[in-house]
Amino acid sequence: MGQRVQRLAAYAVIVRGDEILLSRLSERVTKHELWTLPGGGVDHGEDPRAAVVREIHEETGLEAEVGVSAHVFSMHLEDTWRRGRRVDAHSVRIVYDGWVAADAPEPHVVEVDGSTVEAAWKPLSAVLDGSVPTVSLVGEALGVLMPHQRQRVAAYAYVERDGALLLTRNSVLGPHPGVWTLPGGGVDHGESPAATVVRELHEECGLDGTVGDLLTVDDHHFTGEAPNGRREDFHAIRIVYRATVPEGVEPQVVEVDGTTDAAEWVPLAELGAGRREVSSLVAAALAAARR
Repeated sequence: MGQRVQRLAAYAVIVRGDEILLSRLSERVTKHELWTLPGGGVDHGEDPRAAVVREIHEETGLEAEVGVSAHVFSMHLEDTWRRGRRVDAHSVRIVYDGWVAADAPEPHVVEVDGSTVEAAWKPLSAVLDGSVPTVSLVGEALGVLMPHQRQRVAAYAYVERDGALLLTRNSVLGPHPGVWTLPGGGVDHGESPAATVVRELHEECGLDGTVGDLLTVDDHHFTGEAPNGRREDFHAIRIVYRATVPEGVEPQVVEVDGTTDAAEWVPLAELGAGRREVSSLVAAALAAARR
């Protein structure tokens, strides 16, 4: 039996749409094309989460974030070769859920003469069917690391006047940029939904609103990328109130660099004709208002 060697390493599963970020091992590690998760050895005294962020930058040139929880994988090879010698190797691999910004540049290797020679986004389908050759850790990690689950409670205003509906447009920082929706947003911890509507009407439309009766409660469940690039299994619970705003004051966005970049009175006839892209929340609110 060879010398015992134990290694602790940290990696991240970073999925964007239908692609996964991978690093290709250099020829000094393997003579064959072989891809792995970005990551690497944890230095003495280094936090594993800090190690994986460092390794992702070195191997892909990207600035990443990782979740606080992880899965641990263990591989024991009693008789293998490491750096030209026969060893009894034990690898402990900590794998995190990771993400990069949606507008992150194309990956490229930063480290010189390291174990990685290429970094790229690879189709998930090609990884799963074996078209892209990967180390076993990739498949094992994909089998257990599901998208981050997130539930969000938000409150919105339905303000209709003179045949028009008050709507706001999602900015590039928000979900579905360019889509129009009702003014509103997430309910802060300890905040009543009605107070959320008043606050959001001011931030997104510059208007002082008065909240009326509850119109409807709607929910929306989907899996996709959050504005920060993290893949989420997202469940939105959306509370909609009827509301009124003062006459003679035009809406204008107050908050700077937020998720809203425009606010307008949109004619209901225009919405009915489908000439403007609106969120499913608008359709649900309109249906409830007609009942």
